Amino acid sequence: MQLWPLFALALELGEAHSDGIQRASRKYPDMNQVERLYRIDQMIRDRGVVTFESMKAELEVSRATLRRDLTALRDRYNAPIEYDRDVGAYRYGKGNAGPKFQLPGLWFSADEALALLTMHQMLQSLDSGGLLGPHVKPLSDRLQSLLGSDDTAGKEILRRVKVIPSQQRHVDLKWFQVVGRALVSRKRLAFTYWSRQRDGHSEREVSPQRLVHYRNNWYLDGWCHDHEQIRMFSLDAMEDARMLDTPARNVSLEEVDRELGAGYGIYRGRNLEWAELHFSAEAARWVRFESWHPQQKGQLLADGSYVLKVPYSGSPELVMDILRHAENVKVLGPPALRDRVAERLQAAARACGKSALALSEPAPRAARWSRVKKGLSPLAKGPAREHG
Repeated sequence: MQLWPLFALALELGEAHSDGIQRASRKYPDMNQVERLYRIDQMIRDRGVVTFESMKAELEVSRATLRRDLTALRDRYNAPIEYDRDVGAYRYGKGNAGPKFQLPGLWFSADEALALLTMHQMLQSLDSGGLLGPHVKPLSDRLQSLLGSDDTAGKEILRRVKVIPSQQRHVDLKWFQVVGRALVSRKRLAFTYWSRQRDGHSEREVSPQRLVHYRNNWYLDGWCHDHEQIRMFSLDAMEDARMLDTPARNVSLEEVDRELGAGYGIYRGRNLEWAELHFSAEAARWVRFESWHPQQKGQLLADGSYVLKVPYSGSPELVMDILRHAENVKVLGPPALRDRVAERLQAAARACGKSALALSEPAPRAARWSRVKKGLSPLAKGPAREHG
């Protein structure tokens, strides 16, 4: 099924035609014919001239059906369609007198409406901060009405699709809206910014360039007029944001990418290094299917283990991802990254305490098997327990 152009969505959601035609009074044909009319229109626009037999073959309809469709285009929608006897094909001529040629607004099949409703439900689940929900709710209502009040599939989607956001930080809706307006209006922003790294606040004046949604959180790439360079700001760390009357400084997105670089995750920069990580065969069953970076390189080894190489600039986020795999990953390089991961692991071990380390340290394989045969836990000193 073809999804119609997005401009038609606004028409179907209630905008009146610019020529004043009252769509509510128009008797629309069935959905299949509307789809064919769009396809005929697209064929003629793309090719200039189309023969009757070509349209009939591509639409897979009878001669009578195609003639009715062509008549509908010409008489009902005032399409300037005409038959060119010299080439033996149909084409668009000059516009006819009367209302402007305009096809109906957005139409969906039940399957398409269900697919869109599913995507909307996912968006709504991801948008737990309520930033987009109020603006897309009319679309959800419209899709539900397209399915009909007696259609249970749409209602089931609302119950059966669940997306659980992870580690999402709350962004105040009013600050998000201010940033969005300034971005679109190309105006500067002023706000108080909390730097978590320094645990301090500062006043910033920024020309917004691009909003970035990464790992369930929103960031702003902008030209910082206080530091005279491109900086990245986390929206959840902004306070008292306000749009200024001063025009924003325009920086090409190519330059933004060059300045911030293509490093790992949100910690980007120009001075890139390549991390080389060796994952155990157990961890490789997951990691080799994951996308850590668009430019990553991976190699599956004969023993089932996996070597992953990713570029990075700042290491904090990469270190956190490495620590998720703990004993199942070895940092082969660079040495500075390997040392940083080792420091974090040692700090975590100290935080756990000696008793926790002693409990988690596995006994030799033979000793563990001997304890199991005696009905004891392979780690603890008491009897083995069933989990159920």
